[in-house]
Amino acid sequence: MIVLGLTGSIGMGKSTVAAMFAEEGVPVFDADAAVHRLQGPAGALVAGIESLFPGTTDAAGVNRGALAERVLGAPEALRRLEALVHPAVARERESFLALHAEAPLVVLDIPLLFEKGGWQQVDRIAVVSAPEAIQRERVLKRPGMTPQKFEQILAHQLPDAEKRARADFVIPTGGTLDETRDAVRRVIACLADDPGR
Repeated sequence: MIVLGLTGSIGMGKSTVAAMFAEEGVPVFDADAAVHRLQGPAGALVAGIESLFPGTTDAAGVNRGALAERVLGAPEALRRLEALVHPAVARERESFLALHAEAPLVVLDIPLLFEKGGWQQVDRIAVVSAPEAIQRERVLKRPGMTPQKFEQILAHQLPDAEKRARADFVIPTGGTLDETRDAVRRVIACLADDPGR
């Protein structure tokens, strides 16, 4: 099995690319989706997060906006949150890998792959990238997003140029969906022929 780490900064189109890998029959582990499940109604992390950050949860699970307000720009609070969340996501990832142990290729979709050390647990890395102007336009269209919040998020992410420099593959998302899909298919074909498998 080859484990491909898929990453990219906010607004680069990583979710779209992950879906394209899935459409090609490649099992995809979505770290963000795992966090949403763990923090959703009756999620395994809800009680722990409420204990650390009172008032950030309700019957629907974790209020992500309220939690973000408490941890963005507060390094110690963010560290405490990550100490709770990261081990739970790691357990989900291990279950996923065990479930797909016979697959020739799997994708781990991890937004902070470089920032949190996940790059050490994958065989190859694909970075999703788009021009800065397109990224900014996409992000600022999101509900509740502001230029200030966007800058705060970027401050926690490795710059796009550094991610591209460290990647085995760069998947461009600034063009058409068909161009991006072709790039995904090239990555799959390249890994299928990988002699280091």
